[in-house]
Amino acid sequence: MTAHRAFRRLAALAALLVVAGAAGASGAERGPGHGAFAAYLVGRFAASESDTRVAADNLLAALRADPEQPELLERAFLAALLDGRAEATRLARRLPGNPYAIMVVAGAEGLAGRWDRAEQLLRGMPRQGAGQVLQTLLLAWAQQGRGQTDSALRTLRPHVEAGRLRGLYALHAAMIADLAGRPRDAERFVRAALTDTSEPTLRLTQIAASILLRVGREEAAARLLERLAGNHDDLALAVGEAERQRLRNTRPVASAAEGMAEAALAFAGALRGQGAADFALLMSRLALRLRPGFSPALIMAADALADARQEAAALDLLAQIPAGDPLASVAALRRATLLGRLDRADAAAEELDRLAAAFPDAPQPHARLGDILRARGRFAEAAAAYDRAIARLGSPGPRDWALFYARGIARERSGEWPRAEADFKRALELSPEQPYVLNYLGYSWVEQGRNLDEARRMLERAVQLRPDDGNIADSLGWALFKLGDLRGAVHWLERAVELEPRNSVINDHLGDAYWAAGRRREAEFQWRRALALGPEPGEAPKIEAKLREGLPAVASVQSLAAPAVPPQPTPPAAQ
Repeated sequence: MTAHRAFRRLAALAALLVVAGAAGASGAERGPGHGAFAAYLVGRFAASESDTRVAADNLLAALRADPEQPELLERAFLAALLDGRAEATRLARRLPGNPYAIMVVAGAEGLAGRWDRAEQLLRGMPRQGAGQVLQTLLLAWAQQGRGQTDSALRTLRPHVEAGRLRGLYALHAAMIADLAGRPRDAERFVRAALTDTSEPTLRLTQIAASILLRVGREEAAARLLERLAGNHDDLALAVGEAERQRLRNTRPVASAAEGMAEAALAFAGALRGQGAADFALLMSRLALRLRPGFSPALIMAADALADARQEAAALDLLAQIPAGDPLASVAALRRATLLGRLDRADAAAEELDRLAAAFPDAPQPHARLGDILRARGRFAEAAAAYDRAIARLGSPGPRDWALFYARGIARERSGEWPRAEADFKRALELSPEQPYVLNYLGYSWVEQGRNLDEARRMLERAVQLRPDDGNIADSLGWALFKLGDLRGAVHWLERAVELEPRNSVINDHLGDAYWAAGRRREAEFQWRRALALGPEPGEAPKIEAKLREGLPAVASVQSLAAPAVPPQPTPPAAQ
């Protein structure tokens, strides 16, 4: 956490405590009782910040002081569940209408072998939205827990045969059949799941490969594992020969409770993909209650916490994955990224050096180090790390474009333009239609006054490929401005501001274009907005000078404003 963010949090907490004290003194507060109010406010604030430990500590303390307050009970339960507290089950039993509480209690009943009670509870869940899908999966697993495989498969069959999520239902039908010792049914269902999935996830790949290997479908399993290794570089370390042997000898789930954990994990992944980090964390925690130490759920929960900028808590979860776990290498890459975000680049480097030694042919550890160093502005060191990653590639293929692009950025920022240009061209040779590479190289040529016609075509193509990317629209607009096409520049810079309204550089560029086009008041408005949005260090005096003196006439050829920085996303190879 940065010092600025920590200061803001402390200031907000102090304000809340002042409010709590005032309310307590007046005796006029509503909601939790007098003694619980301060803890309640601090807990609510911590929950809004995704600080699950502080939220649980305070909301549980508030509930102890005022145990009959309904809203406080709901919030304390959710806080306890999100932080993995044992109290969540006890509190869940007091919330018969809460769907998350029903899942917690049903899971507890299943773990105790009371599957009839678990089934009864699950049938009482609200049947609406995504919860209806999860209810069906959990209900099928409860039936399997009772030894009623045919009933479980009948529950899933209508959804396997038709529907938008048939692949998900088919995957769970495959696991149920596999657990019940019906290998051919398991194979049939898992093939249906694969057919309905355009991009298998790690967990789907592991489950499907395990079933296929154990029915003798070696080639199909090998193709599946190779596809994962080729499409997800950070996951490729988890699908080596040792993992293949483990999958051959181990069922994906060993009990109905573990099957319920798989259902919760699937929903966690879907929710995180939609940007709902808190709900993804909640479902991951539910999976871990059903299957303690389940490494895919630990990684998912850590990812959700990282999305919420709770890096230290995410590191604590990843630390629970032992060195011998199949996903230990994936966890190590995640740990290094989190350490980098915490400004602990040297500790991240040590983690990645160990991983590089354990996987001597893998480019991922060095690539991840390059990403971390580049984010810290250590561009020459980042370029050297990318050198080591690229040296491990052997013969680069289309998916390796991102490494050359990343090294090109590092070299360009290190003042090595000829070598950077060669990297960008190599990235386009490997994968010609990459909009970010087209954008970066085309924009750089415009800045240098070289290859202007080709640069313009590149930027126009990048915009076609990413029409909703404000940074790329800005690059095209700024290039047109520098080429003297004011009408085109205004059009694309206005579009860029629509897409990225809170970007200081883009607003500054639009101000320059307005001024050159004779729209002086609009230009001044954009410059003032650029100042208010927090420009990069050193840019504020330049914007203030334009507000005082306007833009020199020469600016249409070579602007005094800061050049646009093309977008620098984390390359897919390093995600």
